[in-house]
This record gives sequence, C-alpha cells and structure tokens, in this order.
Amino acid sequence: MHGQNHAAPTGDLPDLLPVQSFDAELLLRAQTVRVLFLDVDGVLTDGGIYIGEQPAAERGAAETLKRFSTLDGHGLKMLQSAGITPVVITGRDSVALRARLGALGISHAHYGTEAKRAAAEKTLADLGLSWAQAAGMGDDWPDLPVLRRCALACAPAQAHVEVRAVAHHICSAPAGGGAVRELCDLLLTAHGQYVKLLAEAGA
Repeated sequence: MHGQNHAAPTGDLPDLLPVQSFDAELLLRAQTVRVLFLDVDGVLTDGGIYIGEQPAAERGAAETLKRFSTLDGHGLKMLQSAGITPVVITGRDSVALRARLGALGISHAHYGTEAKRAAAEKTLADLGLSWAQAAGMGDDWPDLPVLRRCALACAPAQAHVEVRAVAHHICSAPAGGGAVRELCDLLLTAHGQYVKLLAEAGA
C-alpha cells in the first residue's frame, strides 16, 4: 500500500561488516603504532595554494585559505579515541590551519618548520615513544627524513615519485580527500577498533 514504511524493525537489522580490507603485512606494521606524523599541504589538503591580489603583508595570515576533508577529520578523531596521537609537522603556518587542528583536538603540532626530523624526534621524546611506534604520511622531499624512519610510511597517490618509492602504502584516496582517513582506517583495523567503531556508528 502506498505511504507505508516497509523498513525493517531496528532489531532485525544485520550487523554491519567491514567491506574494506588491508594487506596482512601492513596490518602487522601498524600494530606497533602509537603516533602518526602528518604533513599538511598535499596530505591534509590537496596541495593547492590560494593567492589573492593583496600582498601577504597586507592581508595577513588570517586570510590564508585551506580546504580540509571532513572524512579525514572524523578519522583523526577516531584515531585519538583509540589512543593513537596525531602530530602535524608543517613548513607553513596560518590561522585557518590552527583553527582546524584545534577543532580536531590535535594539540601536538609544529608550524613553520622545515626541520621535520628534529620536530618528530622531539615529539617522540616528549611522548616517551620511538620510531618503531610511529607512522607517517607525506608527499614531498621535506617529509623523507621522517617517513624513512617510521615503522609505517604512507603517501597519497599524487605524492612525488621519490616519496612513493619509500612508502609502505600508497593510498587510493587523494590528498585532502580521504587519504588520511584511509590511513586512519588502516591503523584502527590493526588495533582491533575498526569493527567496533563501525558497529557503533550503524547502531
């Protein structure tokens, strides 16, 4: 009859089962990870830079525009709930970036630095962790010193060829459009959290 709701009662819904899977070797590498190092441009964003007509000195950092993915954002929140600490290390700085990281609850960040290895090692020391407990995602040469030392190194699909060459996993999702979420899903799966979180989301 028209107008009737034929949806199954909530109690009859089948359990949600993951459709996403990862290579066993990647999951093994990810099991030790407790900290995730991330670049911003070309990782959390698509790498594009918006330049207006006003000189930078006039418009100020507050008008720097960046586009972020909500998929990545939710993944990073879930990662923190699972006890894995995201850390941002970037050569740039802006009010927009700081606002986004603050909204995601990311308190460990290094802005305006090209010395990414030193920044990562300081964070590891502060957290009492080692490179064997670190994962990382980057897209260009400044990220190589960090990625080469991480237990799990990842890169977006459009990363520079030399970065892709050292990565243990190259994401199918694009930078700024789900690549970081893909890595978060991998880590959550390795730590036995993915199925539980999926079930809670679909309840």
